[in-house]
Amino acid sequence: MKIGIIGLGAAGMMAATTILDKITDRNQDELFLFEKNNKIGQKVLISGGGRCNVTTGLTDVGEVLTKYPRGAKFLKHAMHSFPPDKVFAWFEEQGVDLKTEEDLRVFPKSDNGSEVVKIFEDKFKLSRGTQVHFNTQIQSISKSNGKFYVRDQKQQEYCLDAVVLTTGGQAFRHTGSTGDGYALAEKLGHSISKLGPSLNSFILKEDWVSEIAGISHRDVVFKVVNSQGKKLQFRGPCLWTHKGKTGPAIFAMSSLLAFEDFSRESHMNLVIDLYPELNQEELKDQLLKIKGESPSKNFINSLSKVVPRRLAYILFKQAGLEVDVYSSKVSNKQIFKLVELIKNCQVSVIGRGKGDEFVTAGGVNTNEIDSKTMESKVCPGLFFAGELIDVDGFTGGFNLQASWATGRLAGEGVLKFLHS
Repeated sequence: MKIGIIGLGAAGMMAATTILDKITDRNQDELFLFEKNNKIGQKVLISGGGRCNVTTGLTDVGEVLTKYPRGAKFLKHAMHSFPPDKVFAWFEEQGVDLKTEEDLRVFPKSDNGSEVVKIFEDKFKLSRGTQVHFNTQIQSISKSNGKFYVRDQKQQEYCLDAVVLTTGGQAFRHTGSTGDGYALAEKLGHSISKLGPSLNSFILKEDWVSEIAGISHRDVVFKVVNSQGKKLQFRGPCLWTHKGKTGPAIFAMSSLLAFEDFSRESHMNLVIDLYPELNQEELKDQLLKIKGESPSKNFINSLSKVVPRRLAYILFKQAGLEVDVYSSKVSNKQIFKLVELIKNCQVSVIGRGKGDEFVTAGGVNTNEIDSKTMESKVCPGLFFAGELIDVDGFTGGFNLQASWATGRLAGEGVLKFLHS
């Protein structure tokens, strides 16, 4: 039997390895691996800033599934079959020592993502009956009489018994994720949902953000009303940049807003609670207490205990206060204004950070794929895994986790299909 895997990112590498580990007759089964780059795992190598955020430290599968704004129900079987703790154990069994950081992201102890990719490189090199075709872009796939005919850019044709499509989305196009798989899937009868960028930074309209670039928050709450009138919010850490906002909480918000359009002419209002530890009334009482206890001190020094000093300067300007004003000179009305600005800091999103998209939202319709095998419901013998499917998660190892889990299931599914 001849099996083809198109795309050797996380999902493709895991599907191929799963097949190789379970093949019983290397003389009977052949594995053809197609990769458009000159090496495998390009996007894996740059994930987590080059450290490779392998998976998440969360072990409760139910909780893990809440981290996927799209595709959680579809992922349920794959995630139970190969959950984060099993992924962790699998990589350690392959010789990569892992660590779980405070924020529950999992990395190689070496902080070197190439260790992860090397596992697969070594397996493919040592496996008899495996052909790896680098610098090969698949132009077309057709099916006739139960066989798949796969043709590359050099018009070389391969006749295969089963095909696994793991070409990824269209984020980080320089790594080869250029969306080729969508057209291939459509030609074989599949539909593609609307596509959008996810896990990106936001560009803001306000000029003053450049004055606070580099300021980070460990805990803020972002709130927005989308174009359908639905209220969305996310709580977590973030960072101010010269052009806007970035960081885990912003990436999550961008995921929830993946299909929203905004520009300078048509912006989206984003509300930030800069101090969620206290509600509005409690914060007001605290600032009034500070005012009463330190009447002869500059009030900005007191406010700096609530928000970073450079941001406090911005809030003072917006509240109509002089920077060097004494606490005794600040009116209750001005304090109420500051509280309002802290609890409901409003900014205008006018764009997404170019080149920052880590993941593509949308993809092959999950209703057309068997979630227990990853096999196509419309084209028997065709399997999917990874970001090509309409599944995406928040930052923190969730997208790689989904790729490992669906890749493994696809590999198992192919063998069941061919040897049933």
